[in-house]
Amino acid sequence: MIRKLVGLIREETYGIHGRWLMARLLLFPFPLYVGSRVRVKVLNLLGFQIGAGSSMWGIPQMIGSSPLHKKLSVGHHCLFNVECFFDLSGPITIGNNVVLGPQVALITGAHAIGPASHRLGDLDPQPIAIGDGSWLGARCTVLPGVTIGPGVVVAAGAVVTKDVQPNVVVAGVPAKVIRYLDGNEESPLAAEMFSSVRT
Repeated sequence: MIRKLVGLIREETYGIHGRWLMARLLLFPFPLYVGSRVRVKVLNLLGFQIGAGSSMWGIPQMIGSSPLHKKLSVGHHCLFNVECFFDLSGPITIGNNVVLGPQVALITGAHAIGPASHRLGDLDPQPIAIGDGSWLGARCTVLPGVTIGPGVVVAAGAVVTKDVQPNVVVAGVPAKVIRYLDGNEESPLAAEMFSSVRT
């Protein structure tokens, strides 16, 4: 009986994280786009790792297993727009000078496929890493286990399902390379797409 009660309490309090709850309470008075550096200072004081010069125009929504503050690592001079969503079932590492547009979702919580009677299988968290200088456009989604190289642009609304090499633009569902940046040669696919746009 006691074991069942303990299990029930764990299930019902899974989403309560003391540090995260404290951050939300302290930052509640700040409307969107106000106190962007204050948000970072408060999160740092509560144990989150967010680099100097970073700012948050709104406090991201964070879910996942404890301890949340040890699963998020953010570099220097990053910018987070409003209503970003971080699933911290697994770790998320964000490099320096990264920009996340509004409502960007980073999802680390993968699941195995279960039997026909219950397809949602066991949780299998997989980390996400975003390289220095990358820019993730509004409402894009990065799925579990993805590494985005440095200097990448992810177009708005894209769904990134696999690793992305450095210095490219990816777009679409699933996201594919549509352009090479920094003087790299364009791929045949990107060349074909851009030639049709230019003519």
